[in-house]
Amino acid sequence: MTINLDRDGDVAIVTINRPDRLNTLDLPTLNELARAWTQIRDDDELRAVVLTGAGDRAFCAGADLRDFLPRPHPLRDLWNPGVELRPDRGLDLWKPVIAAVNGYCLGGGLTLMLAADLRIASDTARFATPEIRHGILASCGGTQRLARQIPHALAMELLLTGDQIDAETALRWGLVNRVVPLAEVVPAALEFAHKIAANAPMAVQATKELAVRSADLSIDAGLRLEDAMVRLLQDSKDFAAGVEAFAQRQQAVFHGE
Repeated sequence: MTINLDRDGDVAIVTINRPDRLNTLDLPTLNELARAWTQIRDDDELRAVVLTGAGDRAFCAGADLRDFLPRPHPLRDLWNPGVELRPDRGLDLWKPVIAAVNGYCLGGGLTLMLAADLRIASDTARFATPEIRHGILASCGGTQRLARQIPHALAMELLLTGDQIDAETALRWGLVNRVVPLAEVVPAALEFAHKIAANAPMAVQATKELAVRSADLSIDAGLRLEDAMVRLLQDSKDFAAGVEAFAQRQQAVFHGE
């Protein structure tokens, strides 16, 4: 198995387990990863996810170039994204994902991190889109997500030079939320995940969905969707539990209902 799926209470821990290859992605690994996202999506007891890489050298150093680039997919697959070699395939679940970046985060690994909602980086982490140096480009969302998540000039510096940046630079540019010592990166991500998991799960998932889906909408359309979602949540048992706990000055316990 090249993908480990563990659980810490209501938090899933997904680990890319190819440390001898810097947790690079080949086709079997991507297929296992997609299956893990499906399991997490369908398990109502799991409320958040931590994604990391095995060992202390790499989160994910991207695609295994010896496996990918020499063998392009058939042209017909261009119209079927479900079979593409995309590291974010299946990651469109609405449960929050926290990336624990414990080393090299390169190419497809960076793309994978960009698809996560929060990012904790070790002080040893390094980030880059080196594809341009190998006659290819930062695909699988690299040119799309990066330019939407950080200022244009900074995104273009990464995309066009292939240069690496360190964790402090990534923090300054807004690529990551926190930088911590290597030994603390997974515990810090788990702390974030459990804090989120303690909130009302339907409200958490609705919040993520609204934030993602509204990115390309007008503010009026986004507000309309937000109003509709609030109205739906007002009929939930979790909302009633939250109101009651607030009135009693107690910690609410949510069941996702």
